[in-house]
Amino acid sequence: MNLPAGGSMPPPSLPSLRSRLLRNVLGPLLLTWLLGTLVVVTVAHLFTQRAFDRAMLGDAHVLASRIELRNGQPVLNMSSAELRTALYDQQETEYYAIQLPDGRQLAGQPGLATASPDDGTEVRFETLHLGALELRGVVLARSAPAPMRVIVALTTGSRTALLNQLIAYAALPQLVLLFGLAVWLQRRIRGDLAPVQSLQASVEQRDAADLTPLSPGTSPSTREVDGLAAAINRLLARIDEGVRAQREFAGTVAHELRTPLAGMRAAAEYGLAQDDPQRWREQLQAVLQGQQRASRLVDQLLALALADEAQNSRVLQPLDLGRLARELVLQFLARADKAGVELGASGLEARIWVLADPALLEGLLANLLDNALRYGRPASGKPMLSVDLAREGAGVRLSVTDNGPGIAPNQRTALRLRWAQGSAHQRLGVGAGLGLSIVERYAELMQARLSLDDGPQGQGLRASVLFPSAEFAD
Repeated sequence: MNLPAGGSMPPPSLPSLRSRLLRNVLGPLLLTWLLGTLVVVTVAHLFTQRAFDRAMLGDAHVLASRIELRNGQPVLNMSSAELRTALYDQQETEYYAIQLPDGRQLAGQPGLATASPDDGTEVRFETLHLGALELRGVVLARSAPAPMRVIVALTTGSRTALLNQLIAYAALPQLVLLFGLAVWLQRRIRGDLAPVQSLQASVEQRDAADLTPLSPGTSPSTREVDGLAAAINRLLARIDEGVRAQREFAGTVAHELRTPLAGMRAAAEYGLAQDDPQRWREQLQAVLQGQQRASRLVDQLLALALADEAQNSRVLQPLDLGRLARELVLQFLARADKAGVELGASGLEARIWVLADPALLEGLLANLLDNALRYGRPASGKPMLSVDLAREGAGVRLSVTDNGPGIAPNQRTALRLRWAQGSAHQRLGVGAGLGLSIVERYAELMQARLSLDDGPQGQGLRASVLFPSAEFAD
């Protein structure tokens, strides 16, 4: 269903659920009633016709039984009183005619004849006409005492009236019952839809800032309405969680950005107050450091936004993890040399396939290398950094290991949270604590798992991501 823009009420042209339910229920019932009435009318007409036809056939047999031969000629041996008695009907007028095969009429009503030729059938029923009258008649063919046909016809007023009565007695009560059923259904549907209307009113009357769960209504509810209310409550809970996270995120971002921006402003104001060019240079360097910190924070915020967007739009595809890791390590070589860090690698020459997203996978490894270069520096000695790729059981482990101060085991869980910093971060006084949280979020989106362990000989930090392996043809 397409909802109107802006969350407005649906246009009045849309049918209500109540009217739709009534139409969907009463429509088939009305069609069933019409078909049932048609069947009743057809059956009633058949049996009514059969009853009157049987009576006419009996009268025709009576007339045929009183035909005699006199001087070789067939005659009807019945007096007028006997004819009136045999052909008497209380409500209808009955006509008869006795005809020879050549068309001559022995007795009966002149002009009463069948237009159908003899087809050898002993008894047939058909519609006859006598002047303007339309009659229902029976034609009885006899061969003894002489070839002849006896025609008896009856007006159709009483049978039509009887058929109408049968229709009225059969159809009208059903129509009354159908009307009563419609009234009852309307009342029941209105009562059953009351919880939906109550739920609608509860949502409409709610303030936009009110994200508390909906309370159950007072009307008797149903499983579907309770399920809809529960789904709305779950949606409100997700929205509330998202709003709280956004508020916390915005507040922390404002706080984190305020620090480098305030430092940059203070350094600029202090430099402008000095006349010594050396002081200017020192303050410009401070401004540059503040800009670098703010730029890194913005990059990390964009990375988190990418993770949130990828949650609904990610498409995992087969990627050569070794090749991508090699390319990224080559990109970081110049930076590592400049920082005096010895950057090594192992296992990157192997073609190991994983199902991943290219942007997420590149961001994951880049953040691991960036964190190691920034914070993995030992108190003494040469900084060393290693990127390792190896199969591990049914998975593939990508590790970045440094020989820095490491992270205490009790701080590793907290370090994965946004805005958290490890001890090394705090001593350096830089970083917003987003790097590992970005790595963990990217790993989750690619169905991988991040782990933080001690480096070799218990020195430094080993941050590794375990991917489920996948085999594809090169």
